[in-house]
Amino acid sequence: MAQVRYVSASRVYGKNAPPAVDALDLEIRDGEFMVLVGPSGSGKTTALRMLAGLEPLDAGRVEIGERDVTFVPPKDRDIAMVFQNYALYPQKTVAQNMGFALKMQGVPKDERDRRVREAARLLDLDDQMLDRKPRQLSGGQRQRVAMGRAIVREPRVFLMDEPLSNLDAKLRVQTRSQIAELQRRLGITTVYVTHDQVEAMTMGHRVAVLARGKLQQCATPRELYDNPVNQFVAGFIGSPAMNLQTVPLTDGGARLAGTVLPLPAAVRTAASQAGLGELVAGIRPEHLHLANGSGELAGEVLLVEDLGADALLHVRLAGDADPVVARTEGRTPPAPGQQVTFHVQPDDIFAFHPVTGARLAG
Repeated sequence: MAQVRYVSASRVYGKNAPPAVDALDLEIRDGEFMVLVGPSGSGKTTALRMLAGLEPLDAGRVEIGERDVTFVPPKDRDIAMVFQNYALYPQKTVAQNMGFALKMQGVPKDERDRRVREAARLLDLDDQMLDRKPRQLSGGQRQRVAMGRAIVREPRVFLMDEPLSNLDAKLRVQTRSQIAELQRRLGITTVYVTHDQVEAMTMGHRVAVLARGKLQQCATPRELYDNPVNQFVAGFIGSPAMNLQTVPLTDGGARLAGTVLPLPAAVRTAASQAGLGELVAGIRPEHLHLANGSGELAGEVLLVEDLGADALLHVRLAGDADPVVARTEGRTPPAPGQQVTFHVQPDDIFAFHPVTGARLAG
């Protein structure tokens, strides 16, 4: 096991192109499951490939343990990588696929067989499956074989590049729990790349959110959800996404949908010190509480997404405000076309700078 450090690590494709990864500073603790998450083009896969040695650095350095591996070839970094497309040899059996890297390293056959069978046991691959070819396996089984190929190498660091992207929805949920449990049992430092924020939140000990090549925030899933440092993180983390509205400031609060929402004193002070006449207000769907009588916000239900235990209401607010999404209980939700009102607690309103996107009084 080993800690991993990116120290002002940068990668630029093309002379005049913006950095794909821009001065990344990130420390991954020994034995930690770190998830890199962000939209397409955020730099997360490039960052992983820089750690693997598959992409050169244009500035900064990468360390594994106490060793600077910036210029060390991939084969000498003591890492194992799991790819999105499995990359299994079709003509080889499962056992041969899992042990192939060990064979290339000159590991004796008895030791190879021991490691392969031990990894197969961890992954619930029975002896009969070890004799099959990849074409005889399901997508989930192939992914476990790819995991086993990485495990038998007994690396210091696991690198996983969107390994669940080719699986169907049900199998993704099942396999992500298996990967998280396996990492916990093995205790190997793991860097996992995904574009799926639900996957990131359910698997990672900590999550690093990237956008346009820059690290936006690195924290536990709960910290990211409760205390996003800027508008991007707030809007990206959470499903459904946070409702974000640009609203003018008034005495005591912000005007939205024809009413004044009270803002915490710290937010009003921060906005005043910044000389703002407006800000971006953020409200999570579960913080829009249906009111029996009058509430702060009123609107018309456009669409109801019935999810079983709860329902998502798409609501057009009064005035010129953009539609919002509210989460409510699923047994008796309002119907499309119905007028509804919502109550919002002042402490549940996030506030962001309208230009920089930085959190106000976070």
